[in-house]
Formats: sequence, structure tokens, C-alpha cells
Amino acid sequence: MALLVITDDCTDCDACIEPCPNDAISIIEGLYIINKDLCTECVGHHEDPQCVEVCPSDCILPDPDHEETPEELQAKYESLQSAA
Repeated sequence: MALLVITDDCTDCDACIEPCPNDAISIIEGLYIINKDLCTECVGHHEDPQCVEVCPSDCILPDPDHEETPEELQAKYESLQSAA
């Protein structure tokens, strides 16, 4: 699995921000950014990444430069939960 990235096709609709259980999506200088340190692709929360599910322009895609295994995503989820 590869972590997610928001492409230039983003329509700035804000639909992806609210459903993210890890608050991994933010707006920086007008661009929607997914924080790789917080994104678990919703592992531990949902079966599928919620940002992808709600995106009307299908602009949230796997980022081949940031691949993580399901086990790594689970470990990140657990680490985020213990820090909360």
C-alpha cells in the first residue's frame, strides 16, 4: 500500500478534511496536504480511506514515493492512539 497524496485536480471542496480520523489533512498555502506522519489510510478506524471515499474529483491517489505495509500502517495507528 502507498500512502495517499492529493493531486492538482483538487477542487478545494473541503470534503476530505472532516472524515479523516487522524486529522492528517490540512491546507497549507492554499494546497491540501496529507501529513505522512499522521495518515494511516484509515487503518484501525475504517475499512477504506475515508478521504478517498468522499472525494468528488477522485484526486486522492496512492503515492508511490511513500509506501507502507499494512503492518506499518497498523503500528502507526497504534502509536497515534497511545499518544492521544
